[in-house]
Amino acid sequence: MMHLHDATYRIGPNTLVDGVTLALRPGEVLAVVGANGAGKTTLLRLLSGELRPSSGAVCLDGRPLGAFAPEHLARRRAVLPQHSTLGFGFSVQEVVLLGRTPHRTPPARDLEIAAGAMQAAGVAHLAARRYPTLSGGEQQRVHLARALAQIWEASGPGARYLLLDEPTASLDLAHQHAVLGVARRCAAAGVGVLAVLHDLNLAAQHADRIAVLRRGRLLAEGPPEAVLTPEIIRRAFDISVLVTRHPCATCPLVVPIPDARGAGATVRPPPNGHPGAFAYAPDLAPGS
Repeated sequence: MMHLHDATYRIGPNTLVDGVTLALRPGEVLAVVGANGAGKTTLLRLLSGELRPSSGAVCLDGRPLGAFAPEHLARRRAVLPQHSTLGFGFSVQEVVLLGRTPHRTPPARDLEIAAGAMQAAGVAHLAARRYPTLSGGEQQRVHLARALAQIWEASGPGARYLLLDEPTASLDLAHQHAVLGVARRCAAAGVGVLAVLHDLNLAAQHADRIAVLRRGRLLAEGPPEAVLTPEIIRRAFDISVLVTRHPCATCPLVVPIPDARGAGATVRPPPNGHPGAFAYAPDLAPGS
């Protein structure tokens, strides 16, 4: 298990993550949501080991991340950052093979794994293309394939983890669900997956648990139906919403209420009732 225990991260006078305790378990998809600047990416960077907490601890299997050799950690967890810069004219296959760097497997096996990772990320048809010629969404999926190749198979004891920072940001609707479908298949194979997401409905549909951050603190954590309530969403995002049942899936559906942003918004039930609705956001009082 990967675990933040009372983790705080400060830059000068600014506290970006404030006393967060949160676990990422093998075999689950954990979505982290919150407003811009809530601390989502900083939390992911703490969990990956890229940043060290100012106080508190970040652990893997009960040991601080700093106790692991970098190559060992790289074989246990892979990270898809929010932005990836690569100016060299590598082919897509060569970029994906970078994910095999921490491993000592035969080249033929690395090529086999890279092919599987490209297929899973939907970029196998781009294998020979030069990376700089791809669209932003295609590049993002190539880096997903690279991360998948890095943890494609266990190389020793202990679970593997995949940390995704806004993996759907530059993708169209179909590819958003495809990428999160990959996350779900990883979880089914025993991988612990954390995904920073902005779309609450994507989180509701694909995550086992959702963690909501507000100003660096953990506001709520639990299954989607327990976390995605009008009150929690109002506190996290300062917007009124209707939360209803998804018509095609067993998860909540979050619907922003038109012109309801800010104080004094009025929320009225839909006419003639609404059999699927089970919660409404209250009016926003000034200063709430």
